[in-house]
Parts: sequence; C-alpha cells; structure tokens
Amino acid sequence: MIKYDFHLHTEHSSDSDTPMLAMVKKGISLGLLAMCFTEHEDIDFPASEKGTSNFEVDLSLYYSELCKLKELYKGKINILFGIELGLQPHLTDQYQNYVNQNKFDFILGSSHVVDRIDPYYPAYFQGRSEDASYLRYFESELESVRLFDTYDVYGHLDYIVRYGPNKNLYYSYEKYADILDEILKVIIQKGKGIEINTGGLRYGLGHPNPTETIIKRYKELGGEIITLGSDAHTPDYITYEFDRAEAILKKSGFQYYTIFENRIPSFVKL
Repeated sequence: MIKYDFHLHTEHSSDSDTPMLAMVKKGISLGLLAMCFTEHEDIDFPASEKGTSNFEVDLSLYYSELCKLKELYKGKINILFGIELGLQPHLTDQYQNYVNQNKFDFILGSSHVVDRIDPYYPAYFQGRSEDASYLRYFESELESVRLFDTYDVYGHLDYIVRYGPNKNLYYSYEKYADILDEILKVIIQKGKGIEINTGGLRYGLGHPNPTETIIKRYKELGGEIITLGSDAHTPDYITYEFDRAEAILKKSGFQYYTIFENRIPSFVKL
C-alpha cells in the first residue's frame, strides 16, 4: 500500500472548505506515514465567471495551523508543508522570491491558467477546436518548464483534459507526442519530476493525470522522480485509487516512487 499522499488541499485553498484537522485524522485512519498539504498559490489568477479571482493562500495562517497539528500528531503521522504554485510565464521573479522566503518541504508547479484564461470555464475553448485548445495548453506548459526552476514536481501534466468539451474522448499521447516529449525531456534535464494525480479518475476520465502512456514515456526518457497525489479537497478522496496508481507505476517500469522533505527527494520501494 502507498503510505504517502503528496497533493492535498484544505480550507486554506480557495476551492476547499475542509478543515486541516479533518484531513489529518483521515490520513491517520488510512495508515499514512506522511501527508503533504499543497495549498494553492496562484498569483494573478484571472477573475472567473463567478467573479472569484483569489487563489492565494494566507501562508502565515496555513503554516501556523500545520505546525500545531504536526506537533500534536507527532509519532502518528508526518505532516509536511507544501505549496502548489500556479505557473504563468510573467511570474518567474515573483515565485522565485516567494520560494526563497519560505522553507517548504515540497513544491508542485502546475498550469491552471493559459494566456490569462482559466480553462475550467468554456470560454477558453470558444473560437477554436478542442485539439487546438489542448495544444495551446501544452505549449504554455513547455514555456513554463523552460522558464521555472522554483518547483520539484510538475503537477497533473494533462490537467486540461478534465475540462475539454469531450474531456479525453479524442485525446491521446500520440496526438501530442512531439510536444509532450519535449516537456518531459526538459523536466528530466532540470532534475524535476512529475506526479501521478488520481484526480483524473475522480473526474471520470478513466485515467490519472497524466495518462498511463505519458507516465510510461517519462520512464522511457529517463525520468525517475514521480510522486503520488490524490488532489483531494475532502477527506474521502485521500489516497483515491492509489492501488491502481501503484499498478500503473509497476507496469511502466518503476520500482520506486518519490517523497520529499525539506525539498530533498527520497525513493520508496513499491
């Protein structure tokens, strides 16, 4: 059984109402050795159709509560201080300063915004085909992995397919192989990793993010750093489908998965 979940959100993220304590208690009940909270920090997030644009965490409040719970449950579970940075090309300096000023255990870099548009909403797909919309997303990811060094693992690499008009019905690695390979190569060359995000299974895709084929391709290209994250915003989805994720890792040729503390990777045997 996988004993670590490295992508979790609480009420300290704008898209969750769950108290951190509830997440910690569930993690303990599941027998986790460690759980890493990765609250959202999306600087300059565009206003949504609902008028919401604040995806920045109150870091002081978040860290204070995490430290209290870390001490309270010491010996039962290791609670780790992570962050999920919403990468946009114009934010390189801001995120570098942000990271320099804080001692995170783990940093996810994710693409939630493309050309100042949130693809969660249909407006992103208007005026172009689904294929072109996906391609533009991957182009923006390639730009980000080339520009940023302020993360450890790139989150949910094909996140865009969660929200496409047809989701992943007509999507495949092969259709975007050239640019996906380039993204993976840059990640590997920079000593970064990717995650298996089981949120894709929760969204009804039938696959994690990224797909099994991309995970296998990452391994073929020499990738070794890979974390597992449920992307849970509520306790019931912590470690969601991790047994399936473990099987995918093994089938892709991995003998280990990765955890982080003080931003230092360690490898856990499957």
